[in-house]
Parts: sequence; C-alpha cells; structure tokens
Amino acid sequence: MQIGELLSLDRVVVDADVASKKRTLELLSGLLSNSSPELSSNDVFDTLLARERLGSTGLGAGVAIPHGRLKGLDKPVAAFARLHTGIDYDAPDKQPVDLLFALLVPEECTDAHLNILAQLARLFRDEETVEHLRACTDSDSLYRTLTEWSARDAA
Repeated sequence: MQIGELLSLDRVVVDADVASKKRTLELLSGLLSNSSPELSSNDVFDTLLARERLGSTGLGAGVAIPHGRLKGLDKPVAAFARLHTGIDYDAPDKQPVDLLFALLVPEECTDAHLNILAQLARLFRDEETVEHLRACTDSDSLYRTLTEWSARDAA
C-alpha cells in the first residue's frame, strides 16, 4: 500500500505549533478523525496514547510514527505533521521530534500494519527525503514529497 492511499492533503500539516507529546497526539488525532465520520477524535487519541504507553514510537533523528489498531476502521489511514519546533518525544536518541507520521489500521490488519510500518521506516531512513521534508514550505510540497517517495519505493 502506497502512502498516497493512506494520506490526503487535508491530513498534512506544516509548522504545527505544539509544545508537547500530548498536544501533538491530539493534533494528529483530529487530523485522522477527519478522514471518516465514524471516527472520534477521542477514540483515535486513546488508541495512539495506549500504544505510546507501551513504548515510544519515536524512531530517532527527529522522527516518530505514532500508530495503532482501531476497531471499526474500514481501511488504513494516515496523517503527517511537521512541527515548527521539535518536542520531547521520549525518542531512543533523546533528540527532539519534529516529523510525525501517524497511522491507524483496522484492528484485524496485523500484516498490513507491519508492512506499512516497514515502508515508513525505509522512508525515514532516506536522509535526502527527510531533509526535503524539513525544507518544504507548505502542506502541498510535504504531501507531494511523501507520495512521490512512496511511488519510487514501490517501483
């Protein structure tokens, strides 16, 4: 599954001004819940927070992939936020996080969940793409960068 199938432009935010992990998860929950009228921002937040309590989804190098499985969800959905200033996210390298790709998958989609997470790990290991994401000046260019990378990765 390519990023363009998970993400839409209205769920991409550039230079979000949040100061904590909780506020960032609230922002991402709001973006994700906008993808479907059946999704509650509170349910999404609770799902993401429950996963974070198991261990930080911070990867290091300023990147985090908050994610979770949610009952009643029809298909995987994602949101992306680039923060104005990095926040403490309990990342393994202790570096502030400024790039967050949030992912929700249906409760029963274990294989799809793992495959998407593997794809995202490849994306965020691509230093050139990460630099470009940090240099983008608007949501359109962030979205385009993410979807173009995914198309190249799938080829």
